[in-house]
Amino acid sequence: MPTPAKGPRLGGGAAHERLMLANLSASLFEHKRITTTLTKAKRLSPYAERLVTFAKRGDLASRRRVLGLIADKGIVHELFTDIAKAVENREGGYTRITKIGNRKGDNAPMAVIELVLEPVSPKQAVVKEATAAAAKAAPVEEAPAEEVVETEVVAEDAAAEVEEAAAEEAK
Repeated sequence: MPTPAKGPRLGGGAAHERLMLANLSASLFEHKRITTTLTKAKRLSPYAERLVTFAKRGDLASRRRVLGLIADKGIVHELFTDIAKAVENREGGYTRITKIGNRKGDNAPMAVIELVLEPVSPKQAVVKEATAAAAKAAPVEEAPAEEVVETEVVAEDAAAEVEEAAAEEAK
């Protein structure tokens, strides 16, 4: 798991933080979105994404590793079957944090952390291909512009020859 930050933990010691993150991630996988404080959401995001990465592997060792952190077998089964299938084409960024304002009681900044289960849109892939094609085509577009300049020079030379021929006929 990601190493905890040095200094104060989320409301207690390191063991308490590990248990809290495990419980928050279990709730996140069960409900697909949870509302918590912004600090807890930021700490939960890499933890949960690491568990989703284990679920995408899908082997027995990964399942046992996740079961060591989340005690509920039903939630782990849901993580490995439903959630892992939903994010199999996504390369990362399985969670999304949205700030929702401050809590009424103690004015703590609150956030919604949710799983990003939408499939990666094909439009994003098309945009990447288009930008790559545009980058390759940019130098090619400059070359025809130079050819246009050369054709203008050729046209000017032809016009000069036509004028000389007309001048000779006039004599």
